[in-house]
Amino acid sequence: MPTRSSSDLIVVGAGVVGAACAHYAARRGLDVTVVDRGPVAGGTTGAGEGNLLVSDKEPGPELRLALLSGRLWRELSDVLPARVEYEAKGGLVVASGETGLTALRAFAHRQARAGVTAEEVAGERLHDLEPHLAPGLAGGYHYPQDAQVQPALAAAHLLRAAGTRVRLRLGEEVVGVLTRADGTVRGVRTPAGELHAPHVVNAAGTWGGAFARVAGVALPVQPRRGFVLVTEPLPRVVRRKVYAADYVADVASGSAALQTSPVVEGTPAGPVLIGASRERVGFDRTLSTEVLRRLAQGAARLFAVLARVRVLRTYAGFRPYLPDHLPAVGADPRAPGLLHACGHEGAGIGLAPATGAVIAALVAGDEPPLDAADMHAFRPERFHDTP
Repeated sequence: MPTRSSSDLIVVGAGVVGAACAHYAARRGLDVTVVDRGPVAGGTTGAGEGNLLVSDKEPGPELRLALLSGRLWRELSDVLPARVEYEAKGGLVVASGETGLTALRAFAHRQARAGVTAEEVAGERLHDLEPHLAPGLAGGYHYPQDAQVQPALAAAHLLRAAGTRVRLRLGEEVVGVLTRADGTVRGVRTPAGELHAPHVVNAAGTWGGAFARVAGVALPVQPRRGFVLVTEPLPRVVRRKVYAADYVADVASGSAALQTSPVVEGTPAGPVLIGASRERVGFDRTLSTEVLRRLAQGAARLFAVLARVRVLRTYAGFRPYLPDHLPAVGADPRAPGLLHACGHEGAGIGLAPATGAVIAALVAGDEPPLDAADMHAFRPERFHDTP
């Protein structure tokens, strides 16, 4: 019988991935304790734009995880309150010239064979989808499966919808992982005391590598910084998520250097969100005027109307990056009872429900909703496999 200090599962991290793990575990009848040194959505989730994308993913395990998550997000949209701002608004990827459009076409054809709906849009028809888009673009692809959600609200309501089976321990940092003599995990230690459970999930996001070390294993999660500009509230001048074709290459790149590509999207509340930048500079939050300048200029190239709009604020966040661009999802054989659900980089909000469903199935002793090959691709110990 679970007590105030015991449960069936401890989730370390109250971002959207941790919230999804707790949500789906509770739906299976498990009692869950969620521990976080800060508030709900206090890390990467709170700095996210809320993208639920298939448009930027090559065919393979991550895309299949995204397609599953897309279906689960649609189901969750009927369960969670409307104020989580779920919008199945679609995405639009545009190319400035014929070379870029040819590359987009090849990419979309590969995706279509993997189950993605991608519709080519001729240059002269782009304004049917986005009336304020800059003229002269060669064309693009419309992705109706892309969607958006308000990430911090989504995390909070995933936890709330789980009911009394989920207990929150906020403002408590996990300082140790409890193990038995044989190395099996049996809980965690915080400054407030010990919490016991036969399963512990590392959903610590960008700090997933640090928590893994606390648990006695290695996981090479690194922070990848990005900035977002937030404009004043506007009429719906941007209807979808709109981005330039080179964004896909930036997502797939492993470079530590600064990369920027214009990504623009409207929100139900009115502000327009402008990104995207990527660079590995540790946890440095120093405001970069060069990055902000590049983002503003890129957005104005796509939507000239934005050149006359005020930016009300900017903020930085850190994506949890793993070297092969795939998350670590699953049980860790190096520490029985430890599972990982981190390293999703910039896709964690979109991939959260499927990740949570996989973790919940594994803890319950059931088959996960992914095939064995995909689970093998996400295995946490893969970076330390011997040849």
